[in-house]
Amino acid sequence: MATSSPMPEPAGYLSGHLLIAMPGMQDPRFDHTVVCLCAHSSDGAMGLIVNRPLAGMAFDDLLRQLELEPVPPQRRIRMVAGGPVESGRGFVLHSDEWSTEGTLPVMPGLALTASVEILKAVASGGGPRDCVLALGYAGWAPGQLEDEIQRNAWLSVPADGALVFRDDAGTTWEAALAKLRVDPALLSGSAGHA
Repeated sequence: MATSSPMPEPAGYLSGHLLIAMPGMQDPRFDHTVVCLCAHSSDGAMGLIVNRPLAGMAFDDLLRQLELEPVPPQRRIRMVAGGPVESGRGFVLHSDEWSTEGTLPVMPGLALTASVEILKAVASGGGPRDCVLALGYAGWAPGQLEDEIQRNAWLSVPADGALVFRDDAGTTWEAALAKLRVDPALLSGSAGHA
């Protein structure tokens, strides 16, 4: 089942972009993170940290906890700590050639599913070609993300599968900056104002 293309976001909104934490990030929960923005509008923003491996739980453990078969699975999925909000809730960010009821398009090539159907599909050897499971998410109230960007907390770059589904989470931050042709050593944590 193919997903439909999302409606284009009004100018200034960053759905389908990656947020790259600046070195001066004041919130330690987001230090050196890369966040895939799944939704951004006048109502606020929601995204998933894609480069913070989940400590203490493997995909097999999650399947056992949810009583899903098969265990061991025929295929595994990379798991990340998606953000500080609702850390017990799971979201799968994935390539959009696969979908189920409730799958939301993020941008062409990228979708979000928050149901156990996708976990069953992956465990059985199917599901989307590329995927990452995030427990928890990052959320911003209306205007909050725009304010943080204005205060030099984030850079943004259009998302792509090479960064979102990167196996080496430890180098994702640097790779995202490289996409912008930015040298991390030259970044300042202070915002300049004229």
